[in-house]
Amino acid sequence: MAKSKEKFVIIDGNALVHRAFHALPPTMSTKDGEIVNAVYGFTMILLKVIKDLEPNYMAVTFDLAAPTFRHKEYIEYKANRVKQVDELYQQFPRVKEVVKAFDIPIYEQEGFEADDVIATLVRDKAVEKIQSIIVT
Repeated sequence: MAKSKEKFVIIDGNALVHRAFHALPPTMSTKDGEIVNAVYGFTMILLKVIKDLEPNYMAVTFDLAAPTFRHKEYIEYKANRVKQVDELYQQFPRVKEVVKAFDIPIYEQEGFEADDVIATLVRDKAVEKIQSIIVT
């Protein structure tokens, strides 16, 4: 019987936070009034990934606020993208607290988007015994 490959799950943190924020009502808040709908949604997805995929290894990637190499190459990159509301961006530190509480490493790199970091993490196929799974 062939041994199954170990699983390395890489989560696109930005994508899941945005998805959760827009999927759940912004009425979800702490007793102090801090909106946490994206934190809650991200955490529910994280728990489902852990339960359903049973990864051996995990990582979460996030974008940083600094411009990426794409912005430097093409000034109009994402020029027409609408800036999201502050209530979304204010939840990223809490989401990162959740990830750290699960002892999952966070990968971010100035000048690169989370997608680029994901590509770097899965690029090296020298270890063929590990299956890379991207959750976005």
